[in-house]
Amino acid sequence: MNGHHHHHHDDEGRLRLALLLTGSFMVAELAGGLVSGSLALVADAGHMLTDSASLFLAWVAARLARRPADDLRSYGWQRFQIVAALINAVSLLFLVAWIGYEAIERLFRPQPVLGGVMMVIAVLGLGVNLLVFRLLHGGSGDNLNVRAALLHVLGDLLGSVAAIVAAVVILYTGWTPIDPILSLLVVLLILNSTWRILRRSVHILMEGAPADIDLDALRKALVAEIDGVRDVHHVHLWSLTPEQPLITLHLRLAPGVAGQPVLERAKRILRERFGIGHSTIQVEWADCVDDRDEGA
Repeated sequence: MNGHHHHHHDDEGRLRLALLLTGSFMVAELAGGLVSGSLALVADAGHMLTDSASLFLAWVAARLARRPADDLRSYGWQRFQIVAALINAVSLLFLVAWIGYEAIERLFRPQPVLGGVMMVIAVLGLGVNLLVFRLLHGGSGDNLNVRAALLHVLGDLLGSVAAIVAAVVILYTGWTPIDPILSLLVVLLILNSTWRILRRSVHILMEGAPADIDLDALRKALVAEIDGVRDVHHVHLWSLTPEQPLITLHLRLAPGVAGQPVLERAKRILRERFGIGHSTIQVEWADCVDDRDEGA
């Protein structure tokens, strides 16, 4: 237990340092992009904003997850990361739209770009991203928050490389359209990850069922593998967070079948076969009381 606690604090520290590095350089890169006139740098700063937001969510989630549940929040603060992810994704859509509009306008009306300044900032950005990547890669592999943040940083490495390529082309050929063209590529990177975050967070907040759990297979397994179970009904499956599926269901048993062994077996199947650690099961021997109430 102490080892797990130590890893948890170690990951929290790594996330905090990674957030400080990424957030600080994002501001510097944005300033460099505005000074040099490089939209690729501004777009990459936007991508670093997605990294910073992801790192911030992971760090806050790691801290808040340690808070105990109370009478007002029976699940604690774990849903916070989903609400924050939704707000983050919506704001990023506006950022993507602005960068995309600017890039298309610059393709038709090219503007001067200071290739030297752009190159210096882009190379420094690549260095920061490599440092953050190494920092997070040293964290515990089973922390899904750290792994998600790591994927964001990997995407941003591509953005830094794109800005370096644009700077090299501008320095050696003077062809400035490469800057908005590569900006559009970075925008597509941001849009892809943003859309996935948006879709997943809305699905969870709408109490949608986890995509990796087959509800039909779950029902069949409970009926086929537990003696005395006649049917499974009133099944509700949703997620607290992407890693924490929850389920409630009713089991109708044959007359005379003992409820406790059935309950224990059902919970074991749900936990071991379907990865559902939190389940609430109502056991019945006659017609469902809820069905009778609804029909009244």
